[in-house]
Amino acid sequence: MQDTPAKPRPDAAHRALHALMLALAFASVAYHLWLVTAGLIPNLTSRPLHIISVLPFVFLFAARPAHGWRRGLDLVLLVAGLSACGYILFNQEMLDAQYGRLRSPLQHVVAWVLILLALEMARRQVKLAMPIAAALTLLYGLFGQHLPGELGHGGIPLASFLGTLTITEGGLWGSLTGVSAEIVAVFVILGAVIGAGEGGKGFMAAAVALAGRLRAGAAKVSVLSSALFGSISGSASANVASTGAITLPTMKRLGYPPAFAGAVEAVASSGGQIMPPVMGAGAFIMVELLRTTYGTILMAALLPAVLYFWGVWAGCDLYGRRYGLEPMKAEEIPPFARVARLVLFFLVPFATLLGLLFVSGTTPQYAGGVATGAAALLLLFDERLRPSLARWRHRLANAAIDSARQIATIASIILCAGLIIGVLNMTGLGVKITSLIIGLSGGNLWGALLLTGLACLILGMEVPTTAAYVICVAVAGPALIELGVDPLQAHLFIFWFALLSTITPPVCGAVFIAAGMVDAPWLRVAWHAITLGIGLYLIPLAFMANPALIALESAPLLALLAGAKIAFGVWLVSRALILPAPFARRGLQLAAGLVVIFVGGF
Repeated sequence: MQDTPAKPRPDAAHRALHALMLALAFASVAYHLWLVTAGLIPNLTSRPLHIISVLPFVFLFAARPAHGWRRGLDLVLLVAGLSACGYILFNQEMLDAQYGRLRSPLQHVVAWVLILLALEMARRQVKLAMPIAAALTLLYGLFGQHLPGELGHGGIPLASFLGTLTITEGGLWGSLTGVSAEIVAVFVILGAVIGAGEGGKGFMAAAVALAGRLRAGAAKVSVLSSALFGSISGSASANVASTGAITLPTMKRLGYPPAFAGAVEAVASSGGQIMPPVMGAGAFIMVELLRTTYGTILMAALLPAVLYFWGVWAGCDLYGRRYGLEPMKAEEIPPFARVARLVLFFLVPFATLLGLLFVSGTTPQYAGGVATGAAALLLLFDERLRPSLARWRHRLANAAIDSARQIATIASIILCAGLIIGVLNMTGLGVKITSLIIGLSGGNLWGALLLTGLACLILGMEVPTTAAYVICVAVAGPALIELGVDPLQAHLFIFWFALLSTITPPVCGAVFIAAGMVDAPWLRVAWHAITLGIGLYLIPLAFMANPALIALESAPLLALLAGAKIAFGVWLVSRALILPAPFARRGLQLAAGLVVIFVGGF
């Protein structure tokens, strides 16, 4: 009698599942890098394949996998999602000929599966607020014809409404999903590959060498390292967790007040989302929405981002004076030879990226792909430039898994945002909200800016910065443009204000993470974060009053003059908020800073 094969042991099953995850992660990375050189591919091919590649990392290989009956539900959702995307993929020619109108019960089922899938992906990858906002928008599209007055719409047949969202490029498969698949994914992979090797050590070593010997040196190291790391990662929480794991213990060991130490890391890490080249995927979405070049966005965003970090740097110096914070110890400063070796691990990919972008004029995704190749080769070496194939394979595997998970998060956000944008375009709701904003502000630009900033802050409390930006720019951007604001100015203003909630109570996600890492009361950390990050509140208003600040590409001298003026104003405001002084003197300093920032704009 033949023996029944033994069931696989749990460890064997776990290894098999890990091998599957690794294979799918490499497949996802390979697909998104292949898109860079694949030429023209139909959008209803490349974009469904993009979602197919991320579905396993939402439902099967999540960072916190489900157990029990929830595991079975995850598998059902995964199969349903793969089937629905596969239907779009294999029937694209037929669907193109339908002009956005569903024609069969099966297509209605596919449409509802895709819509519910987008909502559930967003719920799992981010917070509940975004799918709720999308669901309310869908309800408006379905039943808004019954609303009285101007808020209602004329009604859209169900087959056309669902079809536009799910079988054309007017909803789920729109240009935002294209940006996610073709550009953002490449830069996510680049960041993950740099971070998987010695790049993180390189950021830190360079920061310590440049700032460690200065007053409040450890805090300034945090500012520099977070600016460098965040410019690639584009994630405040990832930045806090990675650079904070090194800088926060150092600051605590040197006697920094815990609340101040946590605030430095939270504020510095939040700035990564406004620091080119990645800007938390915002730069690439702006390129698509504004129909401009990546270089134009980068040059416009650069000076405001530098001013933000200057404000944080100045705040650290002022707090250093207030608390008597000393430089780092000499033995903690790395020798020049080590710094020179380590900076290669991020300088080579950075130089490759920027060189291709600005010298050869290639597309951002091609430059990002080549820079990723350079970073992948550097994974072969340790900090002493010794090669190891085993280490290289291990690092590549980590980078692939990290990339696939980050791509899944961004794709989930953008897919859900595509539903909202699709309904706004079909129903004209965006135009109605624009009219409402203009009406409430009385046609006053600064009133409209205040209303827009408040909306960005509220929405940003519950959804990621990129999603808050996309939604706010769709409904409030046209109002600002109608009031005479340049489109690029309006987009940058909204993107900056969407970031406010990372350090502004009551949500302030970056503050919560940092407060937990330093074991300090989060409200005290938040107050220090607001004073250190005052530039986040002032600089968007400053480049509305001083348009030359974002004109570095077309008028560099005026831009630099505006930047110097605003830098001085931010320093005055920071001084008034941070250094102890009589109330009257602080009031004068604050007033003087605001006058310098907002009066006599360039």
